[in-house]
Amino acid sequence: MSTAAYFIWLIFQIFTFAIFFRVILSWFMITPASTSGFLVTIYQVLYQITEPILGPLRRIIPTIGMFDISPIVAIIVLQVVGEVLVRALS
Repeated sequence: MSTAAYFIWLIFQIFTFAIFFRVILSWFMITPASTSGFLVTIYQVLYQITEPILGPLRRIIPTIGMFDISPIVAIIVLQVVGEVLVRALS
């Protein structure tokens, strides 16, 4: 794997894990008053990193009942596009 391909793979993995951890943290009530500042800061950073990807998807993909499936779609799209780019660069 070339350096460029590895860099692309790494970026896509970081975005995937950021979305995953944002979903996990969204299951808990995270407000500045109810949790430590460190956890709130992590959630805010994850929000800033992932919202440019999840925001547009949320406008296209409807929720299913109470469930927002845009993170699942985003992870699948990131993995497919990342794999295509890595194969093209290798």
